[in-house]
Amino acid sequence: MARSLSAPSDAPLPTTAPRRAAVALAVSIALGLTLGGGAGCGAGAGAGGPREALRSYALALREGRTADAYALLSAEAKGRVSLPEFQRMVAENGREIEDISAGLLAPAEVPKVTATLTAPDGAKLLLVYEGDGWRVDGSALDLYSQESPEAALASFVRAFNNKRYDVLLRFVPEAKREGLTAEQLQRAWEGEQKQQIEQLTQALQASLPNVRVEVLGTRATVAYGAGGTVELVHELGAWRIEDF
Repeated sequence: MARSLSAPSDAPLPTTAPRRAAVALAVSIALGLTLGGGAGCGAGAGAGGPREALRSYALALREGRTADAYALLSAEAKGRVSLPEFQRMVAENGREIEDISAGLLAPAEVPKVTATLTAPDGAKLLLVYEGDGWRVDGSALDLYSQESPEAALASFVRAFNNKRYDVLLRFVPEAKREGLTAEQLQRAWEGEQKQQIEQLTQALQASLPNVRVEVLGTRATVAYGAGGTVELVHELGAWRIEDF
């Protein structure tokens, strides 16, 4: 997952146990809800979809029905924290829970629920929950996306495997593209540089599901395999490969 680097805050967060508990609880709130999951009593009555589940969860927290709120967490979240632990965190962080539940009950915009599926080759497909079911996001139409460093690398590998040198040219930064053509790229990568580029793309493809990305402004470093790195730059709305 991409990790943004930024300057440390002048006011570091306290590391007391209550604060850690609140953070853990917030993570459970953000990641632990089950779509359409039912709960006992009133919590599960309207939990037919994402919005209903979110509202039921927030109401259960606000009204002190921690068992109902806990029932709306996913199996994974319940595996990380037991009901007694969940109840203790709620009790110890009343102010935070009040703020969280208020925010969930009065969101600034309509909640957007998404899911990402990763194929064996590292390609990612985004789905969006709309109405009463999942829909494939329009990004699926972009076979050679450069929206993120990870997407750019996956697209680069796909373009190379498909011998789409016209597409591969898009991954060259502006400063290095002057005078370069798709035909020149093809001659180089199917000629004297063939073995080198094939080894590189094979290593990238094998590592795509587990690449490590660091982003700093308009630049990104992607670590893959046993020590390989790729440097990317973001320009004109797309991530491009600056160096291998």
